[in-house]
Amino acid sequence: MKILVNDGISVSGIEALDKAGFEVINTKVAQEQLENYINEHNIDAIIVRSATQVRQELIEACPSIKLIARAGVGMDNIDVDYATENGVHVINTQEASAPSVAELVFAHLLGMVRFLHQSNREMPLEGDLHFNALKKQYSQGVELRGKTLGIIGFGHIGQEVAKMALGLGMKIIAMDTEVENAIITIPFFDGQSVNFSIQTQPLNDVLSKSDFITLHLPAQGEYVLEAAQFKKMKDGVGIINTSRGGVLNEVDLVNAIESGKVKYAGLDVYESQPTPEIQLLMNPEISMTPHIGASTIEAQERIGIELANKIIKLLSE
Repeated sequence: MKILVNDGISVSGIEALDKAGFEVINTKVAQEQLENYINEHNIDAIIVRSATQVRQELIEACPSIKLIARAGVGMDNIDVDYATENGVHVINTQEASAPSVAELVFAHLLGMVRFLHQSNREMPLEGDLHFNALKKQYSQGVELRGKTLGIIGFGHIGQEVAKMALGLGMKIIAMDTEVENAIITIPFFDGQSVNFSIQTQPLNDVLSKSDFITLHLPAQGEYVLEAAQFKKMKDGVGIINTSRGGVLNEVDLVNAIESGKVKYAGLDVYESQPTPEIQLLMNPEISMTPHIGASTIEAQERIGIELANKIIKLLSE
C-alpha cells in the first residue's frame, strides 16, 4: 500500500511504516496538484498537517484513498463526516502532543505572573539606564501555588495541564461536556505515583471561581469565551488559549484587558492566523507564541510513532 506523507512526520514514524511493508512517499504535493497525484500514483493513505485541505471534493475524486491521517489534534482542515460516511478512516494524534502543549501553557502562565513577557521587551531597551525602575515596575509578581486554575476542555491536553498544575500546588476546577470525572495520575521519577479524582463542573463555576483559565477545545461553531463570559470572571483573571482559533473572541479579550477585568493573557493561536490582529501584537499585557504548542522534538517523535502504529493497525486488518 502507498502512503503519501504530504506535510511531514518524524523519521521514526516513516521507518515504522517502511518496516511494516508500506511504500512511503515522503514528498510535498501542492494543493492544486493533489487530486491528480493521488489518482496517478494510486495512493491508499495520506498524512497531513493543517496546511493541506482534505475536503469532500478531493475525497470524492480520489476513490483509492482508504485513510486520512492528521499529524496533530485539530481536524478542521478535513471533512471528517463525509470521509467516515464513505468508509474512509480518519485518524489524528490526540495524546502525543499533550505534554508539550501543557508545558507551553505553563511557560505562558509562569512568564505572565512574573511579567517576563514585558520585561523581556524592556530590558534590552532600558535595562542599562533604568534598571532600578524596571525592578520596581516588575516587583509585584505572584505565585501560582495556591491559585485556582480553570480548565475548559478536559480531554488529553486538559488533563495533562491538570497534572502540572497539581504538581505546582494549584487548585483545579475543570469543565467538559463529555467528561464527568477523570483520574489524574502524576508519575514521579522513581516509579511512585499519586492519583487525583477530578469531577468536572458547570462552565459558570469555572468562570467565577478561577484565578486563571485555560482553553483546550476543538474548533467550535461559536465563541466559548466572549463578553458575557468575561463579566462572570474574577477581576484580574489570567487567560490562556493554546486551543484552536475561534473559541476566544479576541476583540472582547482586548476590551476585557483594557477594562482591568483580565490582567494578562497568553495566546498561541489566533482567529486571523497567520496574520494576528495588530491590537494583539502591540498589547503589552499579552504573551504570544506563533502556534508552537506541539512543536517540540519529543512531541513530533511521538506523533510520528502514534500515527504509524494506527495506520499499520487499520490498513493491515
